[in-house]
Amino acid sequence: MTIAQQIITVGVVVLGTMLTRFLPFFIFPANKPTPAYIQYIGKVLPAAVIGMLVIYCFKDVRFLSGHHGLPEILGVLVVVCLHLWKRNMLLSIAAGTCFYMMLVQLVF
Repeated sequence: MTIAQQIITVGVVVLGTMLTRFLPFFIFPANKPTPAYIQYIGKVLPAAVIGMLVIYCFKDVRFLSGHHGLPEILGVLVVVCLHLWKRNMLLSIAAGTCFYMMLVQLVF
């Protein structure tokens, strides 16, 4: 890449980042009520995203061969138990991921 291409690339990335950060404040100003459909999306989207992540994590697991998905199931159990206990999503996901990786690398 030439210097001009690098500058253009950085500029486009900065513009895209700033646009995604500031656009919601222009579309939904503080002095106006948030539309009902945006409030609805804010309520249902987190659960939908977590559901999609769970499906994505289990999509290639073969429960009828190998270890029958045991590391994945144990990892999910760690995530669920930690989340029910501590109510901290970052801790739950990080600990479950570390536990799963240790199982895959050291045990299975």
